Amino acid sequence: MKVNTMAEMIASGQTPEVLFWVGCAGSFDQRAQKITKAFATILDKAGVNYAILGKEEACTGDPARRAGNEFMFQMMAYQNIQILNGYSIKKIVTTCPHCFNILKNEYPVLGGNYEVIHHTQFLQELIEQGKIKITDSNEWKGKSITYHDSCYLGRANEIYEAPRKVLESLDMELREMKRCKSKGLCCGAGGAQMFKEEEKGDKRVNRERADEAIETKSDFVASACPFCNTMLSDGIKNRDEEVNTQVLDIAEMIAKAMQ
Repeated sequence: MKVNTMAEMIASGQTPEVLFWVGCAGSFDQRAQKITKAFATILDKAGVNYAILGKEEACTGDPARRAGNEFMFQMMAYQNIQILNGYSIKKIVTTCPHCFNILKNEYPVLGGNYEVIHHTQFLQELIEQGKIKITDSNEWKGKSITYHDSCYLGRANEIYEAPRKVLESLDMELREMKRCKSKGLCCGAGGAQMFKEEEKGDKRVNRERADEAIETKSDFVASACPFCNTMLSDGIKNRDEEVNTQVLDIAEMIAKAMQ
């Protein structure tokens, strides 16, 4: 795929409409790379003028701050803000709720003020504008799905409707888990838990959440976060249910269903 970097676009005298913030998971994790490719494919097909930072993009510092290393977080954040402000970035879209939350809510204090949109919100906008057209014969039509609310998207930023509206466009049957929306259960990766051993307990959080997803007897589990995707996939594999229940990002489903 040919995706323009900000440096390339500025050098050719162009200004992108939106910056796609890929994030660490979307850049380096093999599973999350598929989500990145799917979203970039959608942006291309929808005719969105966008760019990425490429090698100039560093981690937002979210895991460092959540783990308590405030000094490292501020170093990373200031470096990113310097680059973003240098390019006069106004609008950012990201496929990661952790990046979304920190760029939107925690960067402004350090001088980074941007309009930050999560990819499910952006997909909803593109569908409503008619830039994304779904085929009538898409492979998801008539199938059942359950949607897992990411903590940083749901409870932290109250984005519940956008991902569900995007799934509605696929003509799928949405089956809610018993804990959803503002009562949703964490996948187990938040607060930098993704990168450390869990504390002692009688059950892993991701397995409990996977059990709730399996209980809905849905064909698919939709997530809108690379961390949630990993944790739910692992939980479902642990229950030997991966044949019956596949975990997919909403962007992957839309990319396959587009005309």
